[in-house]
Amino acid sequence: MDASRTRALRLVAVLACSVALLSGCTGSDSSGERENPTTQAAVPAVDSDLQSDYQKVIRDVLPSVVQIQARSDLGSGVVYDGRGHIVTNAHVVGDEKTFQVTTANSEDALDATLVYSYPEQDLAVIKLDRVPGGLRAASFGDSSKVEVGQIVLAMGSPLGLSSSVTQGIVSATGRTVTETQADGGTGATIADMVQTSAAINPGNSGGALVNLDGQVIGIPTLAATDPGLGDSAAPGIGFAIPASTVRTIADQIVKQGRVTDSGRAGLGITGRTVVDDDYRAAGVAVVEVTGGGAADKAGIEAGDVITKLGDTDITTITSLTEALAARRPGDRTSVTFTRNGDERTVEVTLGER
Repeated sequence: MDASRTRALRLVAVLACSVALLSGCTGSDSSGERENPTTQAAVPAVDSDLQSDYQKVIRDVLPSVVQIQARSDLGSGVVYDGRGHIVTNAHVVGDEKTFQVTTANSEDALDATLVYSYPEQDLAVIKLDRVPGGLRAASFGDSSKVEVGQIVLAMGSPLGLSSSVTQGIVSATGRTVTETQADGGTGATIADMVQTSAAINPGNSGGALVNLDGQVIGIPTLAATDPGLGDSAAPGIGFAIPASTVRTIADQIVKQGRVTDSGRAGLGITGRTVVDDDYRAAGVAVVEVTGGGAADKAGIEAGDVITKLGDTDITTITSLTEALAARRPGDRTSVTFTRNGDERTVEVTLGER
């Protein structure tokens, strides 16, 4: 586990941002006429309103964001309910079972125990052994109402600096992102992620992405890296698991102690990426078929090479996982594959994984 490092997605991005700061705007213009004092006063008034909104959200939500320490590594978490349940990333807890949790209004560490980790969605729930007085649960928003351009705040413990806040906007919604295990992630492919320009730094994982209504709209999980810059961080490109997914998974863990309904579509196969004669990824070879699963019922066999799911070309196991992430159990789709050099297409009713 390396929860103190930012989890990275390899993306190539160029980000340009310029900010003009004006000060000392008094006196007269070139014609000798004075500027309208009413116009001058309007700008700081608007800024003051926005600043007040920021400060109110921080006062309301920051007490629900905690720092999670696991041996020598750390991350962030969000108080899920008044019983001491805290939701975070699976890559934050790693293989650990016990943790030290520090709340925003206390320097004293509290003991916590793992309830359940679900690496497939990079989410986990831990529970405080003792619930302190005044513990405040966060309010989770409706992911379907998240819009590009919304102002958001990211709260967590970047680089161990607890109760830190950065700001940005929602840059995009509906992103499907695959974590890399090499960078400390779980290897999960997560659909419908919220992309944000708010800085997501090492230690922010598991924290809160919050709108100006004081609602958590996502759990910051990934920050992008730019291969063109030597795999250093690509500024302004971060991703958060949407609140709807967080609630679905966390509710099951809290109520049942595990995830019983993933909502994730599956074919019921074990596969591996294969390459063509030019050593280019060319499909997913079926290594094993789960008896009674979606692929088995459709007649797909071990040795078949899947090349398309619906209209999506499949070249790697990652591309197959991402294509499945956009679907739900029970969906009907076509699967194109080759068997002994012959191309075939079958209809499949997707199962759950």
